[in-house]
Order: sequence, then C-alpha cells, then structure tokens
Amino acid sequence: MHMGSPEDAFDEQLMRRAIALARRGEGHVEPNPMVAAVIAVASGDGSGGDIIAEGWHASFGGPHAEVAALSAAGAAARGGTLAVTLEPCCHYGKTPPCTTAIIAAGISRVVVGTRDPFPAVNGGGIDELRRAGIEVRVGVCETEARRLIAPFRRLVEQQRPWLIAKWAMSLDGRVATADGESRWISSDASREIVHQLRGRMDGIVCGIGTALADDPLLTARPAGPRRPLRIVLDSMARLPLDSRLVRTAREVPLLVATGPTAPADRLRQLRAAGCEIWQSAAADHRERLRQLLVELGSRRLTNVLVEGGPTVLGSLADAQAIDEVWAFIAPTIIGGAASPSPIAGAGIAALASAASIDVEHVDHPGGDLLVRGVVRRA
Repeated sequence: MHMGSPEDAFDEQLMRRAIALARRGEGHVEPNPMVAAVIAVASGDGSGGDIIAEGWHASFGGPHAEVAALSAAGAAARGGTLAVTLEPCCHYGKTPPCTTAIIAAGISRVVVGTRDPFPAVNGGGIDELRRAGIEVRVGVCETEARRLIAPFRRLVEQQRPWLIAKWAMSLDGRVATADGESRWISSDASREIVHQLRGRMDGIVCGIGTALADDPLLTARPAGPRRPLRIVLDSMARLPLDSRLVRTAREVPLLVATGPTAPADRLRQLRAAGCEIWQSAAADHRERLRQLLVELGSRRLTNVLVEGGPTVLGSLADAQAIDEVWAFIAPTIIGGAASPSPIAGAGIAALASAASIDVEHVDHPGGDLLVRGVVRRA
C-alpha cells in the first residue's frame, strides 16, 4: 500500500471505519464473512471527502454491506468512493451480485480491504468493476481486513471450522488440583465473557473426561445470537444418560462423536435419548479428529469453541488445528506435580517449534488476566 498522499490517508480512514462496522455482524452472518462498506463523496473544502452512507452485512441471507450502503446513499452515491472490507461479489448467491449494484449506482472509485477467497469471486469482482471503468484500489488495511474474515477463509480454503481453544488456569499454569477440582479457577466476570463467546459460536466441543468430571451444559447463558451444536468426543460412548448434556439433548442439539468400537447398545440408548451419533471407522484418534473437523466443515460450522481438557486440547495442538486462544489466568497458585496443565498431548521437542500467538487483546476481568490471540502459522 502506498503511503503519504492525502488520498491514501483518506482511504485508510474509510477502511478503518468499515472494519469497525463489520464487527457488528459477528455471530449473525456466519457462515458468511463479516463485511461493511462506507460511501464518501468529495467535500467542498477539498479535504478529501465526507462519509454519506454506511452499511454492513447484518444477517445471513440479508443484504450485503455494499447494497445496504448504496440503499442508504441513494442518488448521492453517484461519482463517490465506496470502501468495502471484502471484494464485492460478482455471482448470484442468496442475493444478486454486488458488482451490478455498484456499477448501476454510478460509483467512480472502489477501495477494497482484501480479495474474497470464495472461488466464485476471488478477483472476479475486482475485474468486473475495472471493466466497467471504475477505479479499484486493493489492499488498504489488508492485515486487519484479512483477520476479519479469518474464520470464513478457513472454511473456504480448508473446509473446516475456525477452532478457538479456551481454558482457565492458575498463575502457575494449572487447570485443576491433583484431585481434579477446577470449579472455579476463574472469576465470575471471566465466566460471563465465556458465555458471551459461546453465544456466537456454531459449535462447542468437550471431551468425555470433561463431561464426566464437570457434568457441563455447554450452553450460553443468557442465549446469544447463535445456538451452538454441543459436541462430545466420546470414543466409547460413555456419556451418562443422566448427564445434563443428554437430559437436554432434545432441547439443545448434542452430537456424540464416537469410535469404531463403541458398544452398539450404548449408541442405541444415546440415540433414544435424543442425541445425534457421529461414528468414525478410524482406529487412530488423530484421524477421527481430522474426520470430525471435515464433518463440521461440511455442515458449514464456521466458529467452534473447544472447552476440552488437556487431552483434547493436546490432540488439537499436536495436529496444529488450533486457530485462536482465549486464556483466562487467575491470580492463584495451585502447585503440585500431579496438577494438570491446559495442554497435554505429545508436545514439541524443541522450543523453536513452539506455536507463537499474535496477542490481539489483553483484559482483566474480575481480577483475572485474559490473553486472547491468533496462532501464527508458518
């Protein structure tokens, strides 16, 4: 991106506003990406321009951001600049192509945050606008624009959900005492944040160990904009029929992911109680996990929260499948050689191989420390 000119600075100002607006769609638009657009026209004092309209993708199947902004601007959009976080679509999906609306509105210039990885677009929208004589600038605030669509990109490019690993631990890195007590390491304020996070997820995963030890519900309280599918990794179908998960399976969807040797009578009992059974034929737990992620991707689950214990998180870490981390660190010390840490598994042999986290946010809910960030891929 060229820097220094007034036009460059104004484009960046428009894009930063659009990125902030796009986040309003979080939890409402998936499996679509969060997108927003702003429209500006030249100002009378020559200072660059004035924003006259804004729009964002507010709900799945609803108007796209560009169409919402153009509708708000009306005839005043003619000759203006449209800044949009993601390349405008050029195909018929649930809504008509945005490129058609942009051209018809007489927009003279389009500023794009990042290209759309969706195969039916992927540069085609930009090409169509340029063929219509519209000036198009691509890559303004691209790092931030790409981050905005990271879960969507993961689903499109790898056909699996964006996995968020969440754990609460003591200052010395323990998630429970040696006897397994873990309620509650984190503060009330931290747990409130977790419920908000759950409410915008498509799925919540835990292992059978966590299900047996904690008897969780894995629901958002109060409910959020989405109702996540609850998923228990339970190779031998040991989930108790009187567990809170099974007792609520007819009200809140529950998927029990099992292995090839799960007892048939247990599977029948769980199905009769309202659970959905997904059974893998793979003997290797890593392959079962890989197959499950593919299955969740085929269901268009975009964001999945993993609230598993050390075994589940360790397996995902070994598979390099964790995309984002939410770590709640309480100002307490538990100690004990037998007290578990958040992530088990095989781990790494050399520090040079350790996963790096790009920290995006640090907060102090209820005296805890919340560190949130994205796992950096090589």
